[in-house]
Amino acid sequence: MQRRVCHSQRVPGALFLLVRSVEEKRDLGDEAEEDSPAPRAYRRAGRSFRGVHARHGNRARPGAGEGRGTAGAGPACYGFVMARPFDPVVVPPLAEQRGQTFPRLVELMQRLLAPDGCPWDRKQSFETLRKYVLEEACEVIDAIDAGDRGELRGELGDLLLQVVFQAELGRAEGAFGPDDVVAAICEKLVRRHPHVFADMTVEDADEVLRNWELIKAKERANKPKQGILSGVPRSLPALVRAQRIGEKVARVGFDWPDVAGSRAKVAEEIRELDEAIATGDAGEIEAELGDALFALVNLARHVNVDAESALRRTIDKFTRRFDHVEARVRERHGGWPDPGGEDHLTLQELDVYWEESKKSGR
Repeated sequence: MQRRVCHSQRVPGALFLLVRSVEEKRDLGDEAEEDSPAPRAYRRAGRSFRGVHARHGNRARPGAGEGRGTAGAGPACYGFVMARPFDPVVVPPLAEQRGQTFPRLVELMQRLLAPDGCPWDRKQSFETLRKYVLEEACEVIDAIDAGDRGELRGELGDLLLQVVFQAELGRAEGAFGPDDVVAAICEKLVRRHPHVFADMTVEDADEVLRNWELIKAKERANKPKQGILSGVPRSLPALVRAQRIGEKVARVGFDWPDVAGSRAKVAEEIRELDEAIATGDAGEIEAELGDALFALVNLARHVNVDAESALRRTIDKFTRRFDHVEARVRERHGGWPDPGGEDHLTLQELDVYWEESKKSGR
């Protein structure tokens, strides 16, 4: 079998070893691909190839004038080499799975980073992969929210690829490798679960969390001095970071004793926000709005609500309802008129469509 050598810097090479040659796919067609004995993940990679290509910056399929590759087959590629085959991953029955296939992903990544591997993969660094780690983690969350287990399986694979990719970059630097990554997390989990792997007893999940923080504090004692909040990444989404900070300080007793205190704090911060708005001071308004948001996140924690998920669901609900409003505007007015024009739609008119969407259960 032959494969094209890709010189695009937009498409990760991980898919090039999974997608069969352009010529083979053209000859067999998509229907033959569905009947292929190759594992479903391989076929999934082939079907999603154009979508991944779009995600890396080229949403239009290349035309005949782009590169010397087959028009519409993907990024501009040229030249032929004999591909070294990568044997399909044999997946045991679900009840027998113990992570035996993990070494195959490591092997695949090593192939991609080898001197005769993928130029795109070989150019990557920890810094260039940052955005992909975040993107893949967000896509995992989307799949969870959608309740689509098939999609979740695929997205978890994409996220795992990032772990293995960076572990191999660590190996190249002489810092750590994939086995070091696995060993580190196994050691940490054993150390922080003495109620499972040692003789400690706990009453409930809350005590597990308190012990977890105490164990972490002991670990930090052997390192350069760090605070309790140093382990909360600054790059987290703001709502997630706020809730994690609240959880951590609560475990050492810095928290309202009940929901009433947290609710009163929200009211206090809203009053201060109103006062700031009255002054017209932009800096003061921003500061007080931030305080109010932080207080609301703490209230969410006290009532056992994930603030990020709550806001995400509200945004999704707003989007569904506004889609209905927009459909009505197109249907009855031919589209959005100029907001400043004489025929602009009033808020009262739009609110009628909004109420329609609410009544329809959107």
